[in-house]
Amino acid sequence: MSFDERRVPGRVKEVTSLSNPLIKDLKALVMKKHRDRERVFMAEGLKLVLDALDAGWAIRTLVYAKAGRGNATVEKAAARAVAQGGLVLEVSEKVLSAITRRDNPQMVVGVFEQRYRDLKDIRAAQDDVWVALDRVRDPGNLGTIIRTVDAVGARGVILVGECTDPYSIETVRATMGSLFAVPLARANEETFLAWRQRFAGLVVGTHLKGWVDYRTVNYSSGPVLLFMGNEQQGLPERLAEACDRLVRIPQAGRADSLNLAVATGVMLYEIRRAALPAASEKMQ
Repeated sequence: MSFDERRVPGRVKEVTSLSNPLIKDLKALVMKKHRDRERVFMAEGLKLVLDALDAGWAIRTLVYAKAGRGNATVEKAAARAVAQGGLVLEVSEKVLSAITRRDNPQMVVGVFEQRYRDLKDIRAAQDDVWVALDRVRDPGNLGTIIRTVDAVGARGVILVGECTDPYSIETVRATMGSLFAVPLARANEETFLAWRQRFAGLVVGTHLKGWVDYRTVNYSSGPVLLFMGNEQQGLPERLAEACDRLVRIPQAGRADSLNLAVATGVMLYEIRRAALPAASEKMQ
């Protein structure tokens, strides 16, 4: 029986047993294969759940601890979930800990439908900035990059190749709610390279062999695609060749490279500062 078949939408149900089939389904969402099969993911915390609801994300299930009963904000979130046809579960802290695999879980957990943009539908406008990530492995890095993309007003993130799951619990936590504001697309290498040929703008990648200082590039001539490589290997040659510019971020100390999320943040703020001075002033 599937996740949806066990649901009874539009109602509130109290659950106390860890052996309840609904709880078993929720616990299984910690594994990628179950998230992918059901095309859902978990968001922990009342703020994240409200962020998702406010952004129009479809909720399948809302779970809250018994301690949340009588909390006006929790009850309002539960009412919104019911109004959307979602299932609402009131559970014990023990059950909530089992679902989240945390000793001190947040009071509220939401299960939402995953979203991906189709790569072929992405048409970059004049001032757009997109970020492409090749085989990013670390959930914390990916979540931080999504949060930074949101902060600078970039358009979205394209995941190339076998990347870590943007809908894992760890990544969702690291985005701090920005996941609900940043469009995601994904593609294998071949599909991405075919799409890149139609990208009418500057494609810039960071690379250890890059000889151009990232601060000297003109980012104001049209849309920009920032292409960042894997944490361990950087951009492979084939993908590096797809860039119009390979740049470097100068290192003053003994380190020869930056953490992926930090390097992406440095690049994004420079691109925004150089291309859109007015927008940069608003971010100060």
